[in-house]
Amino acid sequence: MWTPEQIEITLERILPYVSKPGRYTGGEYNQIVKNWDDVDFKVALAFPDTYDLGMSNLGLMILYDLVNGFDNLVAERVYSPWFDMEEQLRELGMPLYSLETKHPIHEFDLLAITLPYEQLYTNALNLLDLAGLPIRSDERDETMPIVIAGGHACYNPEPMHAFIDAFVIGEGEEAILNITDILMAARKENPDMDRETQLRYLATVEGVYVPRFYDVSYQDDGTIAAITPNMPEAPRKVLKTIAPIMPPPVTNFIVPFIETVHARAPIEIMRGCTRGCRFCHAGMVTRPVRERPVQEVLDAMGQILQQTGYEEIALLSLSSSDYDEVLELTRRIGEEYGDRGLNISLPSLRTETVSTQLMDNLGDSKRGGFTLAPEAATEKMRNIINKYVTDEELLDTAREIYSRNWRTIKLYFMIGHPMEEMEDVVAIVDLARRVLDEGRKIHGNKASVNVGVSTFIPKPHTPFQWEPMGDVDLLEEKLSFLRREIRGHGLRLRWNDPEGSLFEGWLSRGDRRVADVVELAWRGGAKFDAWQDKFVSSAWEDAWDVVSERYGIEPTLFTHRRRPIDETFPWEHIDIAVTKRFLSDDYLMSRQQETRIDCRHQCFACGILPKLKETRRGMDKDAWECPPVLTREQRRLQQAEKRGQAISLPMA
Repeated sequence: MWTPEQIEITLERILPYVSKPGRYTGGEYNQIVKNWDDVDFKVALAFPDTYDLGMSNLGLMILYDLVNGFDNLVAERVYSPWFDMEEQLRELGMPLYSLETKHPIHEFDLLAITLPYEQLYTNALNLLDLAGLPIRSDERDETMPIVIAGGHACYNPEPMHAFIDAFVIGEGEEAILNITDILMAARKENPDMDRETQLRYLATVEGVYVPRFYDVSYQDDGTIAAITPNMPEAPRKVLKTIAPIMPPPVTNFIVPFIETVHARAPIEIMRGCTRGCRFCHAGMVTRPVRERPVQEVLDAMGQILQQTGYEEIALLSLSSSDYDEVLELTRRIGEEYGDRGLNISLPSLRTETVSTQLMDNLGDSKRGGFTLAPEAATEKMRNIINKYVTDEELLDTAREIYSRNWRTIKLYFMIGHPMEEMEDVVAIVDLARRVLDEGRKIHGNKASVNVGVSTFIPKPHTPFQWEPMGDVDLLEEKLSFLRREIRGHGLRLRWNDPEGSLFEGWLSRGDRRVADVVELAWRGGAKFDAWQDKFVSSAWEDAWDVVSERYGIEPTLFTHRRRPIDETFPWEHIDIAVTKRFLSDDYLMSRQQETRIDCRHQCFACGILPKLKETRRGMDKDAWECPPVLTREQRRLQQAEKRGQAISLPMA
């Protein structure tokens, strides 16, 4: 058995031989270290990729801050080691450990893995193996930590069902505390409680899905016949859990020793989105909208600057310019922090809501580049995807951006959309050139346009979940055209590999049988699949050969066919509170090129209100209107107005 002291001594010997040793030392400013003897329950928070990436993950830091806020709980971090460090660990037989106290991960009570995207699946298995844990859930006993997972890649948990004890469906803030509470209570009742009984307790927690308590049957054609619970504690459908009001923002960020992907402090200003883009998984699964009060954001900024020294603050949401008080917020940031040399970024801006006032309020904070995401370049395609903005609106916005001394505009598009034709791809080139022309009128040859192109993936729980993916050969043909045409001075193209999108497609849309593919690929050397130069395609091809023979299925079952409206999806038992009826109606509207307006202006009865009525019941009757959800500050202003004060609410 390795002790923390032995791990510390060994690290001193091996770290000089690995790249970026700062990934593995811990000891950073603002980390939280507690005496293990003084806490009742120990949580290891894992991000299955490198420290450089994981340290920028806001979700993990929220949980770290939240759990450590309780005296009887401790949360410590663990990330995937890079190849050279893994080689050292395996050669020495040293288990994966936490950064804070160097305790082996298998000594924790709970291992909580963050899975924001599917390409982390094999890394999660590798992390379990390095921790000295069996990768399959049914091979772990009660002496080992319970393994849970959460994040956007868990809304279809089936490809990872064999490896994770329980999934958190939805937002983790309340769920992780409910999980720790119920496990502590269960173990207090019976310190030797078997693992199965512990998981039966977990199945009663809101938003928790325990895969072993469900059976799946299949049709002769390989599709799913039914998904049924096999344990009384398991609900027929697992309804996502949400935080009714956004929790306080993290302000005491750990300051890393090495450069990370995003050297900035994030503040989440809004959750959810009401735009209804039909391809957008995040926009559907994070409903309803909840907004953070302006003063809370400003207070958090002050604390972050004092406690971390970060010089950039990112105001995060799915659509930052849709935040009701974005003009007020950016104005006050300029007033209170304008003399600090602070860089403010709003990573998600919509063309139709980027106002001249917002650009003026941002001042000099984004002069490096301004990002817009039209996603499609023709009226037809914008109607199909429900993201309508005219070319003239986009060009007007570009003109205003360039006139305020921004010299680079980044445009993001998607190819492979349903019903897309080559003329829709040609329009991307035309639109990019027209935007560049606007820039050259102001900045001459110093103006530039960067075009990013990704491949459409019909994600679960979206109106496009019934659609097939585009043919890879045709996608390559479209990309070849774009590479030829978007080039030269001032134009730059970046794209993702359609083969990689296909890989992500069947991972995100697969059923339980895909778990065998994941395991076989990992055993064949697959890991760090999100790193293009580390992706081992042969490992996945070999894995599929075995699974195809074993089950008589091909990956195209999940990616390259249009699904009947009444087909049972692998994620049918996961309830995001948006009804399948709403999604299917929206899908059929897309086939007719019909659009829906932003549901802040008209409610389309997506299902959020009735399905989350129990969550709303414990709140003030005016606390949660949908659409939109009122923030704490808006409710305060509303109550003041009711008392006869001359305060007006912003328009919804």
